[in-house]
Amino acid sequence: MKEIILLKDGELALKGLNRSTFEDMLIKNMRDRLKGLGEFKFVKSQSTITAEPQSEDIDLDEAVLRIQKVFGIVGISRAAVCEKDIHKITHTACEYLADELMFAKTFKVKAKRSDKKFPFDSPAICDEVGGAILSKFRNIKVDVHNPEITVTVEVRDRFAYIHGTQLKGAGGMPTGTGGRACVLISGGIDSPVAAYMMSKRGVKLTAVHFASPPYTSELAEQKVHELLGKVAQYSGRINLFTVRFTELQEAIRDFCPEEMFTVTMRRMMMKVASRIASWQGCDALITGESLGQVASQTINALKCTDECAGLPVFRPVIGMDKSEIVEISRKIDAFDISIRPYEDCCTVFTPRHPRTRPTPEYAREIEALIPDEDKLLEEAVSSAKLKIIEAYE
Repeated sequence: MKEIILLKDGELALKGLNRSTFEDMLIKNMRDRLKGLGEFKFVKSQSTITAEPQSEDIDLDEAVLRIQKVFGIVGISRAAVCEKDIHKITHTACEYLADELMFAKTFKVKAKRSDKKFPFDSPAICDEVGGAILSKFRNIKVDVHNPEITVTVEVRDRFAYIHGTQLKGAGGMPTGTGGRACVLISGGIDSPVAAYMMSKRGVKLTAVHFASPPYTSELAEQKVHELLGKVAQYSGRINLFTVRFTELQEAIRDFCPEEMFTVTMRRMMMKVASRIASWQGCDALITGESLGQVASQTINALKCTDECAGLPVFRPVIGMDKSEIVEISRKIDAFDISIRPYEDCCTVFTPRHPRTRPTPEYAREIEALIPDEDKLLEEAVSSAKLKIIEAYE
């Protein structure tokens, strides 16, 4: 029996004349994610994309799991393909879904008839298929309100497709349709979630991580690689630049008042990240800051750091509670990695009493105390090491 994967796009249906461009990017992203599993043929038709495996040995279970994480898809189903003949449709429905129907107690049938020339309308298709199921499976009853399994028949231009209950896709917009931005990534919970959320809106990601050896270990850096690997399963390939930040942090410690350590450090990070973002053609920065979550994330402190960015700064978790951020972190399977006890540079030289209401003017005065700031910034930028994070290694 021939099987395909049936994909329903969501917001793309609203894109009018530009829709084809978005769908082409979606297909490109799916090809990238399915790399290594085998060849697929993709066909676009009526808010639906079919992915047809080109060989019988392709692992469709793994393909479905990967496509479920591709932004731009709202629904996904493995479906059987059959000719547009009502007898073959009823036979295929009973045979293809036998394992599920055999152990279910309730079901209903849904039918969609895109081909209006097909002699049976949607209610008639439901009657025929439902009757065949009731005749063959004595254990099951009809429940149109809360069925255990929904049998769906879609009669389209060339074939009919039969599938069970539709799985939920990742939603959002295809990555790459919303421009490119650079995320400041740490080993914590918030910044991977911020990266995921911006990617969901179609943003292609570059990442910058700040390491401070010997104060931070290689395990902390490896932790970031693993976190971005989880994000990349949704976003696709990410260019990660790891910056040596030790000398700048030591200069901040040696020449700045302790209460301004964090704000000054964040200003330096923004300057370094902005320069790397420009190399990468990024038009914005992304951070995982949440308003008031810590003392350095007040409106006043954020105003001081924004001044140094030189680019728009997106903060997708800015108004979220920690519990909400943790929920998304768990959803993308990043939480257990984030809570590993390896410190990143954000926790090095943490002030005991950070200033919560700094002004940009005062921040600039403090920053001026750092000798050779421009040289230190250039050295930090020059130290950046590139690692390409793939969705599936």
